[in-house]
Amino acid sequence: MNVIEVGRLTISYGENTVLSGVSFKIERGDFVGIIGPNGSGKTTLLKSLIGLVPIDSGEIRILGRDARKEMARIRREIGYLPQKQTINPMVPVLVRDAVLMGRYGAMGLFRRPKKEDRNAVESALKKVDMLDKIDEPIGHLSGGQQQRVFIARALVHNPKIIFLDEPTTGLDVPSQSSIIGLIHELHENYGLTVMMVTHDINQISAYATKILYINRKIVAQGDVNSVCTPEILKEVYNTDVKVVQYEGMPCVVLSDQHHGHGGDKYA
Repeated sequence: MNVIEVGRLTISYGENTVLSGVSFKIERGDFVGIIGPNGSGKTTLLKSLIGLVPIDSGEIRILGRDARKEMARIRREIGYLPQKQTINPMVPVLVRDAVLMGRYGAMGLFRRPKKEDRNAVESALKKVDMLDKIDEPIGHLSGGQQQRVFIARALVHNPKIIFLDEPTTGLDVPSQSSIIGLIHELHENYGLTVMMVTHDINQISAYATKILYINRKIVAQGDVNSVCTPEILKEVYNTDVKVVQYEGMPCVVLSDQHHGHGGDKYA
């Protein structure tokens, strides 16, 4: 069953066309990586799917509903993790309260949380292995721990689809690996459909069921092995690309010539 259907989607900011004629379908339970260079429209695409940016033309259907007409209902069944947020350590927001914000759409902004809301917060924190931090100020946590809390906030109303915008940005390498592992576990254990923007296909090549390569349009889409070719990747990144096999999975290495110094760089 298709849970997301996008047809001929076009989005512009003023005179600048950011996405043109984008079409794809996502099945229930897919783990989708949205890949492309900076400025390629990845974040714009993600935001269009949850109604945060207007579209010029085309169609978006989420869980069988027209996104232009039924976004309020759609949002009750999806979770969203925006790009990494900066937390002021002096702001005394507790972890439980940060996660509870994800329930406001269902409970109402000024209503007191009920037992079911508190239980949902605890359940979401348990899923991300942060229940023991429930009464700590979020500003006191490490970057990786904070990101787990924000993922819990996206999960707190039990969504069917979760959208994540570069969830590992700003984290150290061990924390990046930990967050990707967590997202994989959530996908596997709870049957979530995952759509994740990332600049690095190597982070998710072992887990993704589908890749969307975007550079203002869909350059390629399909499973990891079918789209990880030097020819396709050169069109995406406009530079020479190597694809090597590592533990049975393709690993992408970009030429670093466009960065002004020698050597190679992982995508």
